[in-house]
This record gives sequence, structure tokens and C-alpha cells, in this order.
Amino acid sequence: MAETTVLNVEGMHCQHCVKAVTDELTAVPGVSDVQVNLEAGNAVVVHEPDVARSTLIAAVDEAGFDAN
Repeated sequence: MAETTVLNVEGMHCQHCVKAVTDELTAVPGVSDVQVNLEAGNAVVVHEPDVARSTLIAAVDEAGFDAN
């Protein structure tokens, strides 16, 4: 059964930022859906239970942003 994790993402300013975060999170194995909200400053990630929160945070970091 899929799990949902909400990450607060700091530093996003435009749709290019949203796309960068979305692309990195979507590339994580086990992630099935990603919704990034620029106004709210967060990302809602649907993933398999074995995907660690730290893996998702690392993906956001790879995109050039901070997440928690």
C-alpha cells in the first residue's frame, strides 16, 4: 500500500523550481506521484513504504533546494 509524505521545500520561486523538484522526486524508484505546490512551499509525494524520507529529502537537495 502506498504512503504519502509531505515535504516542506524552501527556496522555490518559480515554475522552473517546481519542475526541477518534481523531476528529481519523480526519478526516485518507488515514487508513483508528486505534486509540488509553489505557493504552499511543499511537495506531496506518494511512494512505496520502503522509500525513506531521507531519500526524498536527498532528491530535493539534488534539485538545489532544502527540504524537511
